Amino acid sequence: MKELSREQQKRYQRNILLPGVGIEGQKKLLRGGVLVVGAGGLGSPVAYYLAAAGVGRLGLVDADVVDLSNLQRQILHRTGDIGRLKVESARDKLVALNPDVQVEVFPERLSAASAVSLIERYDIVVDCTDNFATRFLLNETCLRLGKPFIYGGVLAFAGQVMTVMPGAGPCLRCIFPHEPDPHVPGCAELGVLGAVPGVIGTIQATEAIKYLLGLGDLLVGRLLTYDALSMTFYEVSIDRDSGCPACG
Repeated sequence: MKELSREQQKRYQRNILLPGVGIEGQKKLLRGGVLVVGAGGLGSPVAYYLAAAGVGRLGLVDADVVDLSNLQRQILHRTGDIGRLKVESARDKLVALNPDVQVEVFPERLSAASAVSLIERYDIVVDCTDNFATRFLLNETCLRLGKPFIYGGVLAFAGQVMTVMPGAGPCLRCIFPHEPDPHVPGCAELGVLGAVPGVIGTIQATEAIKYLLGLGDLLVGRLLTYDALSMTFYEVSIDRDSGCPACG
């Protein structure tokens, strides 16, 4: 990659100052590609922070349009975006924030037919979805392609994050071997504090940036859980399940 321009050196100065990052680390970010599946409560902070950091290529997958009820937590969108495709609304904000970033939009639901062709184009995948059917599809496709996958989930006042590295630790189905009962209430029934996906999405973005830079310890085999009411984080060690239906 060519040298950073003077403008880029100024834009990313606080990244470049970090031990282990520097100019070469910033070049890695600019060469990196992240697929963000879901452009809502989790996808908003994930995509914002990845774009701000200078991740060069972002893919956004989401078939939904912006609804008034989204605006309590989905900070990529504005009142004037109601009725627009979320991926197009999100792209406008991200390009306005950082024109260095190429934002590729896919206004569709991830499916078995499209998952491989989408995921294989990127270095890492961030799960910002709200249902286990799509999470399991992401998990299994990433395992097959050897792509890292960052799981995130929120409900009410709590959230959790774990990074799946194929061959190096447990996968999502080691924790959740079966899809939960569809009648179990979710955010649409129980609600979610708007700042909670902000916290969890920011952690997911941090994990993706660390992976692209090759820095630090990822949440592999470590389910990090956040409780907003008690303002506590706790970590659960997860072992790979030899009988796992996905990676066993």
